[in-house]
Amino acid sequence: MSSRLRHPLWALAATVALTVPWIWVWATGAADGFGLFSVVGISGLAVLGASFLLAWGAETAEKDVPRAFAIAVLAVLAVAPEYAVDALYAWQAATDPSRGNLAVANMTGANRILIGLGWSGIALFSVYKATSGSRDDASVVNRAGALRDQVKLDPSISTEILFLFAATIFAFFVPLNGGIDIVDTIVLVGLYVTYIAIIIRGDVDDHEANVGVPAYFQATRRAVRIPVVLALFVFSGFLIFTAVEPFAHGLEDIGLRFGIPEFFMIQWIAPLASESPELIVTAYLVNKARSTAAFNALISSKLNQWTLLIGTLSVVYSISLGAYGVLPFEFKQAAEIWLTAGQSFFAIAILVNFRISVREALALLVLFVSQVGTEFALIRLFPAAVAEQYSIYLLLAYTAVYMVLGVGLLIFRRRNLRYLTRVTVANIRGTPVPDAEAAD
Repeated sequence: MSSRLRHPLWALAATVALTVPWIWVWATGAADGFGLFSVVGISGLAVLGASFLLAWGAETAEKDVPRAFAIAVLAVLAVAPEYAVDALYAWQAATDPSRGNLAVANMTGANRILIGLGWSGIALFSVYKATSGSRDDASVVNRAGALRDQVKLDPSISTEILFLFAATIFAFFVPLNGGIDIVDTIVLVGLYVTYIAIIIRGDVDDHEANVGVPAYFQATRRAVRIPVVLALFVFSGFLIFTAVEPFAHGLEDIGLRFGIPEFFMIQWIAPLASESPELIVTAYLVNKARSTAAFNALISSKLNQWTLLIGTLSVVYSISLGAYGVLPFEFKQAAEIWLTAGQSFFAIAILVNFRISVREALALLVLFVSQVGTEFALIRLFPAAVAEQYSIYLLLAYTAVYMVLGVGLLIFRRRNLRYLTRVTVANIRGTPVPDAEAAD
């Protein structure tokens, strides 16, 4: 009996069971009759279940499609709620220009969470799991000295890093036109389409040995496996689309009850909720000693948010407007974009040598938390107009810090940057990856 209970299908059934209460609530419209905390709990369980189903679908798909493409699909589905929230604000900006500020705030908050909490958290979690002895992860490198242990990434991730680098450099110029326009759409969406065209041409890798649900379905016939993968993607995507918004809004309402300002909630709490599937999926991959796959998923998520999400906002705005228009935002939002680009620039500088150490992860985490915490303190301590002016100074100061750190790292790691470029070119051409140059 115990062996049957350990069968992978039981794990699948238990995970689906987590989502059943939400499906019933959504189908019957019964949410109005529940209290705020009940709705958050039920929708949160559905998001948790959807995250595991999404991860299992992506792992199973690696047997039939290039791993990078499977992870890119996972990343798009996992951050789909963020697209929906930002698209709503961009749509409303056609009749209320101030909503354009909210679209930028929500988008920049989501992007900074992915790096500030996602990249740093996954690196620290990977090292913790490996050094605690609970997982033997070949990606974790133990080094002598305080906080010098590293997570080593596979050079195959170079394509994502280089395309993210290109998008980051372009992002610094986005605010100069006073809003998001057609040029931004063409460049940023074009970058992502080109990236997908490259990775989909890749060969199917010899997938890593899996256990549990992915291993069970990978052992089935292709005629069974493909429909199962599609079903997992569609079902988890449905759950994410329907459950994350009430989950995020419920958390917003809870925050407002405790006196947290609405704008702060829109920029940080709502994106944190909508990014939760991605963070859960990557933590799951790390727990299976797949740190490179976890980072690949996070970088892919950052890339599609930093290209597709920004690039499509002006399209949604123009459709709502009924004519071509530039999505407007104020100078504070321009500073938010520069800070987000600065953080991305520093994070990429860290990864150009395909490694991230504990001290580098802590630097990302501390910079992120200190900026958000300081801005929250400004909002609570000063009148709105004064707090906004101080907030702009804070954003520009942190942008400068990120840029100084990033430029310094890139100068120090210029040979790594050249090697990363060579690896990406080899990946594009389908030629053998060149030997690594000497590490820093």
